[in-house]
Amino acid sequence: MSITSAMYTGVSGLLSNAQALTVIGNNISNVNTTGFKSGRTIFADMLSNMYMLDSQIGTGSQLQAVNDIFSQGSAQVTGNVTDLSIAGSSFFALKEPNTAAPVPTQDQALLTRAGAFSVDNNYTLVNPAGFQVLDTTGNPIKFLNTGVAPTTDFAKIVKVDPNGTITYLATDGVTQNFYNASGAVGIPTSGVPAARLAVVTASNPAVLRKVGGSLYKSVPSAGVPTGAFTLAANAPNATSERVISNSLEASNVDMANEFVNMILTQRAYSASSKTITTTDQMTQEVLGLIR
Repeated sequence: MSITSAMYTGVSGLLSNAQALTVIGNNISNVNTTGFKSGRTIFADMLSNMYMLDSQIGTGSQLQAVNDIFSQGSAQVTGNVTDLSIAGSSFFALKEPNTAAPVPTQDQALLTRAGAFSVDNNYTLVNPAGFQVLDTTGNPIKFLNTGVAPTTDFAKIVKVDPNGTITYLATDGVTQNFYNASGAVGIPTSGVPAARLAVVTASNPAVLRKVGGSLYKSVPSAGVPTGAFTLAANAPNATSERVISNSLEASNVDMANEFVNMILTQRAYSASSKTITTTDQMTQEVLGLIR
């Protein structure tokens, strides 16, 4: 029975270390992915068997959790005004283009740290996959171009302030206006806009669910507010949470650390494999004695 237990213990080590290598490989493959957050594996021992004199013998290891590390990545200057990064722990809020607007509550928005945005043919601020960036009312950031109002019609974004206020150049090539609300006429820069670029916080971001494309979905334990978007709650405060234009947040993967982890995990995998080989040899010796 003990030989069989040793075999299963070795197998558990193979499986858990193989999963750890998958996480490490994913980190390394995303070293150049904008806004990517590296993952880490957490192991736990399995239920132990009781032995003589109330002693316990372990039965192997298991992968307990894979958590993302949300440390700040470095800012890479791009020179593109719609490339945005966040200094702080907040996320940009997005929605799928074919879903209804506004997004009713913050926890229903898609979250990302990857701020490579641009204005599409419909004058909507989107990410490279076409997901729409939300303002502080939960609506997509959409500009207006009627073709007949050169002092207010949208031409291009020229500035994004740390507090999320967006300034655009009108089609007359001279006038600058604030983005005011989704699909609405802009207002003079002497006024106060009704909406700005939205950010969303999560008190426990490590448990956010990855959905691909550098996007996350909220889960109840992530601590994303369940209330509606509001200008007061969702605009960057320009101090602890501020938007940085003309820059993107790089991946926070530490290549040196990942290679060290890879070597250690590979050695643990090899050791588990050796445990199985040795146990098999012992089994063969026992069977030889029987013969």
